[in-house]
Amino acid sequence: MAGASVGYRVRGPVDDVALSALHDRAFGAAGPVLPWNARLHHHSLTWVEAMVRDGSVGPQVVGFVNVVWDGGVHAFLLDTCVDPERRHEGIGVELVRRAAEASRGTGCDWLHVDFEPHLETFYARCGFSPTPAGLLRL
Repeated sequence: MAGASVGYRVRGPVDDVALSALHDRAFGAAGPVLPWNARLHHHSLTWVEAMVRDGSVGPQVVGFVNVVWDGGVHAFLLDTCVDPERRHEGIGVELVRRAAEASRGTGCDWLHVDFEPHLETFYARCGFSPTPAGLLRL
């Protein structure tokens, strides 16, 4: 799969098993299969998947980003992830670029993202300006 060309799909059908497995690999924690497809169609403004084909297997999801919104002018980037074996190839930046492009013209004026300090350089490459934010654990 390494070196296979990457294609991108905006608001396409999502395979819950494949996306849950990618999420587990990207964030280093195994969890249950989540109902991604239903959640995305119910709560999201848009989403983007990065896919590869290696010939012997069908399309494999290697990256993902989700954009949710408040129903007004604010959209929020969530769940940005790239398969650890495909990082540092520009897939994450392209996912975010395509998500931002798909969010334009929807009535949203702002795209927000929260991130840990070690991701500041990545999000700066994606065009985000750092801002102070608050967080309350519920």
